Amino acid sequence: MNTLITAANSAEAQRLKKKLDPAAVILGDYLELPAFMLTSAQMIHLPNPNSLAYTHEMLTLCLDKDINTIYALREEELQLLNAATQLFEEYGIKIVHGSI
Repeated sequence: MNTLITAANSAEAQRLKKKLDPAAVILGDYLELPAFMLTSAQMIHLPNPNSLAYTHEMLTLCLDKDINTIYALREEELQLLNAATQLFEEYGIKIVHGSI
């Protein structure tokens, strides 16, 4: 199982990754990331929270990448994911705000 940390380009995401098992952490961001950062399997481009299908796109991504925990570091992501907590929990995916 993997853990997804959003806001990949933030210092908070990097600190949080070090606290967790780095081998099982995937960093993701919906903001533009440099191409060289996306070449690693441990960094991915996330759906934009402005998308009408955001929660379903995130759920699909989590299922495809075997993600069971999401640390949502941006408020707009957290609000949308929290609104869909029950849906994510049905698939065994936990939504966490910020750092541990």
